[in-house]
Amino acid sequence: MRTWNDYKKYVKNIDDANKEEMENIECMASIIGSIIEQRNDLGISQRELATLCGMPQSSIARIESYKTTPSIETLLKIMKPLGLTLTVIPMNR
Repeated sequence: MRTWNDYKKYVKNIDDANKEEMENIECMASIIGSIIEQRNDLGISQRELATLCGMPQSSIARIESYKTTPSIETLLKIMKPLGLTLTVIPMNR
C-alpha cells in the first residue's frame, strides 16, 4: 500500500520541475495549515477573521481550501490578526 509520502517522493523523483512544484505545494500547505490551526485555536470563525482582515469570508474559505494561492500581501493581512508572522529561513540543501 502506498502512502501520501510515497507518492510525493515518487513525484519528486520524476524530474526537477515536478520536485520543485511538489515542494512549493508542501510549503504553501504548511503555511495555510498553520493559519487554519491558529484560527481554530483562537476560536475565530472564517467570517470573524475576514472582518478583522477587511476581506470577504469567501476569500478566506478559498484560501483555506487551497482553491486559490494568496499573495504575500494577503498572507500577511491574514496572519497579523492571528498573531502570526512569516519568517524566511535558509533552505537545507
